[in-house]
Amino acid sequence: MTFYGTVPNPITGSNSLAYSAQNLLTKLIVPVPLPFTGQFSNLVRRKCRGVCCSSLRNAASASSTESQEDAPSTFSGCLEEEPDHAIQFKMSDFKILDYVSVGLGGRSGEVIFEGMVKDSGSPLYNTRVVLRQLSSTQAQRRGKRAIEVLKKLVRRKLLYHSYSMQVHGYISSPATGGSGSFILVHGYHGSFSLRHWLQQSDWLPTLEATLALDEETVRKVGEDSTGGPAVSRQLRLIRILMRDLLIGVNYLHSHGLAHTELRLENVHISPIDRHIKVGLLGNAADFYKEGSNGNSLDNLDRRQMMVAFDMRCVGFIMAKMVMRELMDPLLFAKFKSYLTKGYDPSCLRELMLDIIGRSFPYGNAGLQILDRNWGAGWHLLSLLLATKPSQRISCLDALRHPFLCGPRWRIVPSMDIIRWGLGFTAMRISEEYIYREPQSRRLAHFIDLMEMLNPHPRPKNWLELLPGKWRLLYCTGKHVGLTLRQPPLRVLVGDVHLTVTRASKLKANLSFDSDIGFSVMTDQDWPHDKAGKSGRLQVNSSFALRAGRRLYLNKDKTTEKFFFGPSSNVEALAQKFKAKKWRKIVPFKEFPSSLPAAKLASGDIDVTMNLDDPLIGNIDTARNILHELRTQIPPEIFDLSKLVCGTYVDSRLLVLRGVNGSALLFTRSFVDKNGSSY
Repeated sequence: MTFYGTVPNPITGSNSLAYSAQNLLTKLIVPVPLPFTGQFSNLVRRKCRGVCCSSLRNAASASSTESQEDAPSTFSGCLEEEPDHAIQFKMSDFKILDYVSVGLGGRSGEVIFEGMVKDSGSPLYNTRVVLRQLSSTQAQRRGKRAIEVLKKLVRRKLLYHSYSMQVHGYISSPATGGSGSFILVHGYHGSFSLRHWLQQSDWLPTLEATLALDEETVRKVGEDSTGGPAVSRQLRLIRILMRDLLIGVNYLHSHGLAHTELRLENVHISPIDRHIKVGLLGNAADFYKEGSNGNSLDNLDRRQMMVAFDMRCVGFIMAKMVMRELMDPLLFAKFKSYLTKGYDPSCLRELMLDIIGRSFPYGNAGLQILDRNWGAGWHLLSLLLATKPSQRISCLDALRHPFLCGPRWRIVPSMDIIRWGLGFTAMRISEEYIYREPQSRRLAHFIDLMEMLNPHPRPKNWLELLPGKWRLLYCTGKHVGLTLRQPPLRVLVGDVHLTVTRASKLKANLSFDSDIGFSVMTDQDWPHDKAGKSGRLQVNSSFALRAGRRLYLNKDKTTEKFFFGPSSNVEALAQKFKAKKWRKIVPFKEFPSSLPAAKLASGDIDVTMNLDDPLIGNIDTARNILHELRTQIPPEIFDLSKLVCGTYVDSRLLVLRGVNGSALLFTRSFVDKNGSSY
């Protein structure tokens, strides 16, 4: 496969090759004009080494559209005063190489080729560099901006060279015929961008070898050994790359700059110093406008928006590194559409289970990585992609997040992370088949802990968080299945949803609708195909939301009478909270006999059941189905009036209590306007 391109070359008869993003079907061509010398050069057709054209197409198609900012029509006056921090080269200083790397990421208005510095008097003698010819006014504006940014960052040259693509200098010729020529000379940091690394079939061992992972390297992220299972190795590598990326982005932010173009295509890994390079800074933006007060409210808002934009880009990079399925443009468009519609990113796991498939969650390495450490990866991802810019995490806080810190680092978790871990653990336990009493007790214990640390006890918070669609995960009441029973009709219950809608923003009236999907198998023998005849049971009722309390009911063994006070399970919690580990985070000194809750006062109830056509004419069959559904599902779902209060709610989890004391654990589910789930 060959390349098309136009390459300026001052040496007549020399061989060179360039890559232009304007023409993806690239091959070598012959005589091309030299805009900086006015001469011509004959290019000899050569075979290109190490080039993957499909990767080039992916890199070019993934690049964003050009900025539409106004730029001067010519570039002749941009470098009238030669900057002292950048070197002005001549084309005679370079030996043009006859191949170009895949991951250099050329864009419209750019022609990229490689060279070797042959000037023995230059400090870059025999150094491999990249020459990026900028033809359009927008491309020249990016080159000028990259040199301007270099001036701001060159004071800390070591950090700049460690985390940014090095800009050595430029080649500029005076304007002839209304336009000048400008070539940016920058460092060569490997032939692959991070996108190309992740697209390789053997990316994990190859990247480990490139980074030369050893005991000292992994110790920097809190690990104590190399090797191990593939999931552990991938997590260790993601920690190293993410920490390096965050350090580089924080270096820019601390100097008043926002990158604004953080993508996999712009991130390179240098095999020399084994650091992440955040690409050229041609589109870097200043936090503060020139001549303005940095402490003004407008500038603070501008800074917050720019930092939040960069952190969102870092979140997308992390999501693609962990879940490689998002490298597919169609799946990533679905992932991004979910966030664009304003859905809470804390529920991304529910979305990815639908995209990847609920049947294979444990066989997916990305889900396993994010599920580790009580879902710390999902928590960090939700903070990076938060809907409101003010809620997005900063680089320094992200570096201290438990997901990016190895097991040997002692991290003091915040209350938010503790709540997240409790809820995530309860959700993971409920995903397993609950058939043993220890599992049920453990899940009930976690639900009690969540209720103790409820972040939203007031009804006004419930009016904002409660509306939406919730999927039932678990009920602490009695469980009746089909294992040892022989019912008249075998009914398999599918997803159970509870939809809460708010009638008016001025009133605290809510409408609850439970939706139970099920399938019926009329044959006496248990069939291999469990599809059966589908049906749906719907129950709706209206509720008024008020402030209330959940009282603990206990039984006095001496008088055999019931009284309000801590139950046996809550007594165990009280003993647990007295320990040193929990003493600092418990919101009360003495264990209370009741907790604030949102009281639910129900109104009328309406029950509707829909069945497939073959079953409609048989009244007895419908009666047996209804009886079996009432046996298997929690009574609070069939009779919504049995719901008396809500004891825990956040953006992803909900706990409701029934009149008999059982707890129902829900997770938020999402549907689009057409009614189809994500």
